[in-house]
Amino acid sequence: MGKMDEQIIVVSRASLFGTDTDTDLTFQGTEQDRQRVSKLEKRMAAHYQVMRRGDAEQNPEYKQPIPYALLRKGDRYFSYERLGGGAEQRLHGKLSIGVGGHMNQVPGEEDFRQQLADNLKREINEELILEGADLSHIKTIGLINDDASEVGRVHIGVLVAIDLPESSQVAVKEKDKLSGSWRSLPALRASDIYPRMESWSALAVDALIQNKD
Repeated sequence: MGKMDEQIIVVSRASLFGTDTDTDLTFQGTEQDRQRVSKLEKRMAAHYQVMRRGDAEQNPEYKQPIPYALLRKGDRYFSYERLGGGAEQRLHGKLSIGVGGHMNQVPGEEDFRQQLADNLKREINEELILEGADLSHIKTIGLINDDASEVGRVHIGVLVAIDLPESSQVAVKEKDKLSGSWRSLPALRASDIYPRMESWSALAVDALIQNKD
């Protein structure tokens, strides 16, 4: 089965954001208002369905929820740079602080939040080597929506933070494709770093800064 034949979790845009003025929760960029985030998460949980990935990528009437995790040690965040060994030329040199990917339905699991956690753990373990880290403490920071880009129109990010102990070790698996390091928020906002951020990572950094203010 090819990547585009994969069955992934989606939610219709109408069910997620609402269709009338009183209940419309549409936003652009990041949403951090706790009540609105909670309502959007409840709508995802109530209305999600499974769709072939290739069809979902071509249909902006549906949003693909993507868990997007930030690994944090105190005031430092794990970041990684995409190197020349990867297949996506357009991403070379780009920086990211988020780890995550599409959600598959977990057999026998109905709870949406648990499915998100299970999918997120799978994605992290595929990309990173973690030692002395507990991935069970997942805190939602907000949601990411970028309808201005072709890719963003069919995805919605569930932005979460996972706090790790200082003694834990994190390393990338594919060292020919990625280079990992820990950076503080001021370092991530530096003029030589921030412009190289992938769009969702830049939005995540902005959200973290707003949370500190």
